[in-house]
Amino acid sequence: MERRLIKKIIRGSASMDGAGVKLTRVLGLGTVKDFDPFLMLDIFDSTSPDDYTRGFPWHPHRGIETITYLIEGEIEHGDSIGSRGTIYSGGCQWMRAGSGIMHYEMPKASPRMLGMQLWLNMPAEKKMIPPQYNDLTAEMITTVTTADAEVKVISGDFQGTIGPMEHPLIPIRMLDVALKADGKFELDVASEDNLFIYVFRGAVEFPDGSKATQTDAALTTAGDRLEVRSGAEGARFVVLQGKPLCEPIFWRGPVVMDTQEGLTQAFVDLQNDTFIK
Repeated sequence: MERRLIKKIIRGSASMDGAGVKLTRVLGLGTVKDFDPFLMLDIFDSTSPDDYTRGFPWHPHRGIETITYLIEGEIEHGDSIGSRGTIYSGGCQWMRAGSGIMHYEMPKASPRMLGMQLWLNMPAEKKMIPPQYNDLTAEMITTVTTADAEVKVISGDFQGTIGPMEHPLIPIRMLDVALKADGKFELDVASEDNLFIYVFRGAVEFPDGSKATQTDAALTTAGDRLEVRSGAEGARFVVLQGKPLCEPIFWRGPVVMDTQEGLTQAFVDLQNDTFIK
């Protein structure tokens, strides 16, 4: 058994996106090689509606999946394939952009807006498949209780419980872990997968004594076992695990393709109003 340790810590930086939404950008173009297949990670955490209610008006995506997980708050959304609805606290929007989709996400004023948006790459041969929307409500996401933790299983599995995301293109594991004070979290993992954790609250310590603290994304070394402990304040973090695609990445704005020609064509399609296939 080889336990995973911290390979690299990424700390997010303040950023703004959409129509003026303040957020923390953790992963981006500069991290794609190390964090493959995870492309981008944005975190939003605010008690001021002025930080986020301008939202993300209609905009395109192609070649990726976007995963919006909301711990607290409310976000209205819609897209070009007819999906309309609201993401509530504890819910997750898993959108496959595929060949092209237009959508909007408009956060509503809440006591606190806390959550994340993750971009997941799509395999080259699947990038132009039809788009698809998956609404994973809080009621669909099972919480597994251990001696030290409450674990929400969003995708993949944990202790025999399988997350509600069906037939993913890349079978990633996504767990939301609330670890009690001085608690321990353990997980068997595929040694060839990339795995990182993002810490929302508190800190976690790895077997060698190294720590990931609040707002850290900790990429781990290779290994088949994840073991972390919390301190006196406990911890809240997400675990993200997936097999790297090891494919070329050509990225501009909301489009990620595997060739320059494909990227150029996407923006030609936008200009010619042929983006939606």
